[in-house]
Amino acid sequence: MENRVYGYARVSSREQNTDRQIEALTKFGVPEQNIIIDKASGKDTEREGYQYLKRQILRRGDTLVIKELDRLSRSKTDIKRELESFKEMGVRVKILDLPTTLTDFPPEQLWVQEMVTAILIEVLGSIAENERMKIRARQREGIEAAKRRNVRFGRPPAPLPENWREIMAAVKRGEIRPVDAMREMGISHSRFYRLYNSGNYINR
Repeated sequence: MENRVYGYARVSSREQNTDRQIEALTKFGVPEQNIIIDKASGKDTEREGYQYLKRQILRRGDTLVIKELDRLSRSKTDIKRELESFKEMGVRVKILDLPTTLTDFPPEQLWVQEMVTAILIEVLGSIAENERMKIRARQREGIEAAKRRNVRFGRPPAPLPENWREIMAAVKRGEIRPVDAMREMGISHSRFYRLYNSGNYINR
């Protein structure tokens, strides 16, 4: 059975394009129809295209080509686990940014290739993980800055009915149960008690 060559390309969002990666993969010799593409975060390996490639396409003797190590993941732990998984599957991984993985060592010197590649993977995996941490830190900083400007995140709360103050006042007087008031106003438990505790419905 002929051993096949596949490529994998990934970008983090739909707005980004994979042209640079695809060009590198096809230049190396991967047929374009054999390139699987994901537009998803590298925070983990649960990506539709990648998992399909691993579980349904690749088989023993095949070669997987990626341009950069962090296309697999930005987690060093994930990178090591995935590389070990491919080794157990009998799938060779070629990383275009790691020249030693492309060098044909004589059999008696393969240990040299493995040692150098392992060192590079450790270093580049750490860099990828560190970059992921920087991205998350920038996101947190952006969120905190937005909160200071009173920017609200997520979907706006559902509008309240015009008689919501009367309903809340009736709850306060014990005429309506809270659960019935929530249902009538169509609001969550937490929003109900924020309104209840605010007292904004009293003497209105």
